[in-house]
Amino acid sequence: MKEQNNKLRGSEELIEEINRTSISEGMVAVWFLGQESVVLKGGDAIIYIDPYMSDELERKAGIKRAFPAPLTPEHITNANMVLITHEHDDHMDLATISVIAKQSPETMFIAPACCHEAMRGAGVAAERLLAARCDQWQEFDGFRLMVIPAAHENLDEHEELGHRYVGYLVDIGGVLFYHAGDTVVYPGLIERLQAYSIDIGMLPINGGDAFRRRDGIVGNMGFREAAELAAASNIDLTIPMHYDIFPWNGEKPGYFVDYCYENYPYMKTKVMARTERLIYVKAQ
Repeated sequence: MKEQNNKLRGSEELIEEINRTSISEGMVAVWFLGQESVVLKGGDAIIYIDPYMSDELERKAGIKRAFPAPLTPEHITNANMVLITHEHDDHMDLATISVIAKQSPETMFIAPACCHEAMRGAGVAAERLLAARCDQWQEFDGFRLMVIPAAHENLDEHEELGHRYVGYLVDIGGVLFYHAGDTVVYPGLIERLQAYSIDIGMLPINGGDAFRRRDGIVGNMGFREAAELAAASNIDLTIPMHYDIFPWNGEKPGYFVDYCYENYPYMKTKVMARTERLIYVKAQ
């Protein structure tokens, strides 16, 4: 059993688990697929966020993953919605998006408007592609969502296209889930999040520094900032992300856990194993 637990599951096994997982009201299932790739399921609705499942970066730039993609793009046939946070290749993975768009004609996509031209070029029909509009709820079958501006070191808002970087609040199955996207803690973010009772928050922890910026790597909040944001925003359960696929742009999630334990010992945190399923039950 120990050997099995240490193995990366196959795509068929993982997709089968997602499809057969039954979720009642007041519950949501979360799968963490590495970097910021996440799957949510509430009721019959299945949402993929930033699915980075191809080897496009390795083929184009020689940038290798620390571990293989847990799914092949061809296996993603069950998505009701795909949410994209911004245009960087490990978030807007066009090689994955193009396959989903081709083989799953019912799947809808939401992304910042600045991503739309590239996504249409990858085969996403215009009528299936919605703009990520901030600060307004959008209603869908089985869930609703609100776009939250993100600052990938800086807020970047175009007069016509809107915010370049975003996160998402997803109200699914009666559970409020926050995916921060790539962001730092900018003025006003805490107040935005405090306005809602967030059940689960997934926050990047890889940080940033002058040497990575020199190499064109834009930073995020570090593990201390993520912990402080979670505490200030009263997030019920906080899950770190964006630390594991590229060792030169990662972090040890244990630092996040240790900081929370030492400074906020009653704050709930969870480091998810690769492809792990978490079933969250909202407190009554």
